[in-house]
Amino acid sequence: MGFLRQGKAAAGQAAGSARRDPVIDIARFFCLTLVVLSHCMMVSPVLHADGTVTQENTLMEQRWFEPVLWALQVMPLFFVLGGITGLESWRRLRARGGTGVDYAQLRLLRLIRPATALLAVMFPGLFAAQLLGVHPQVVQLMATGAGMPLWFLAAYLAAQLSVPLLARLHEHAPWLTLAVLVAAVIAVDSLRGAFPLIASLNMVFVWCAVQQFGFFIADGFLAGRSSGWLVGLVAGSNLLLGLITGAGVYSGNMIVNLNPPNLCMLLLGLSQAATLQLLRPGVAWLARVRWVMWMVAAAGRRSMTIYLWHLPLLVAMTGLLLLSDFPKPAAGTAAWWWARPLVLLAVVVLLLPVLLLCGRLEERPTAAVHARGRAPAAVVTAGVVVFIPMLDAALNGLNVALLGGGAACFMLAVLLLGRVVEPSQPSPSRPETEAGQGRALPLPEAGLRANVES
Repeated sequence: MGFLRQGKAAAGQAAGSARRDPVIDIARFFCLTLVVLSHCMMVSPVLHADGTVTQENTLMEQRWFEPVLWALQVMPLFFVLGGITGLESWRRLRARGGTGVDYAQLRLLRLIRPATALLAVMFPGLFAAQLLGVHPQVVQLMATGAGMPLWFLAAYLAAQLSVPLLARLHEHAPWLTLAVLVAAVIAVDSLRGAFPLIASLNMVFVWCAVQQFGFFIADGFLAGRSSGWLVGLVAGSNLLLGLITGAGVYSGNMIVNLNPPNLCMLLLGLSQAATLQLLRPGVAWLARVRWVMWMVAAAGRRSMTIYLWHLPLLVAMTGLLLLSDFPKPAAGTAAWWWARPLVLLAVVVLLLPVLLLCGRLEERPTAAVHARGRAPAAVVTAGVVVFIPMLDAALNGLNVALLGGGAACFMLAVLLLGRVVEPSQPSPSRPETEAGQGRALPLPEAGLRANVES
């Protein structure tokens, strides 16, 4: 278990190691770019002669797209990357005297503040559209555009909040922890036919298991493997994926396997974790290109804002175009495909003012001050308040009423969480000391973005 000893040594040195890994930043940028591009090629609202509006997923209707999805379904990679950064951030925070409550406070604020702005803008906007007589189906289409990013936020936040517990289990029994999560995934998949509602549990089990792959990468387990070993892992996981989909146990469509997630996402996550390590030297070389890193850094500082806002803006733009005389080529036609670069450009242009106005919400979390002694209860309450509308949206879809309720819940959660306290003197709530000097360790420095990176 040499890699485990290596991981414990890394945890012991966490306080002095705050450098960002450009490979992780580039991988996250790649995932975000691919998601935006794919959504621009998927969303296709249709206005019918009777005035009704439906939404077609154009790519899903292309026979060639199903096998391509094996390579382009990068949602598992988001959770692998989250496992790497989450474990490293937790170890740094713990080495400085932070607790699981402090970690949860940081993660909640980092992720829900951008979402609060989205809901706070969309609710009055769509409510006003209803009052102005915009077709209810168009309004619902726009609301759905906010619901899709929220399911990811709910799953990602649940996985990230579990990091302190899963990190402790990983340090003591890494393989057993992973085995239990995999067994839970298979058990839920086996029972989902008889009990459909139980499938939602894999929103936790699958993504926490995939996140554990990031833990293994952070501990250096894959770094010590040869290229042949990594290629074998990629080939083996994809072969198993092909067997279970080819036998009809699971769908061969990775969009179908995504919501709710199942064993297929776990195997894709394993393949993508190995691929990330396999491509690390090439990506590290790319990180030395100045303009590439400038672009990655610019997007990385506003990644959650881009993710949350791009689809609502895309859906709103295409939905409103239905009500105009603007040319509307039929989905899947040559004219429709030629229009995709213009759609992407329009989304980028629409994102720019949003990033200027709301992007700062992703910076170091600060909010209303609360008493430090109330932090555990406040953080737990905030977590519950946040998950209620997100789970409702993930299971039942988002509508205008839920947008309003969600905005209120998120605002309340931000107020409950308060700000990240930066004590100038020893805090009685921190019993840990530095080198026996009797000084309590502070929370991470204000400017250390790696500690709040998602």
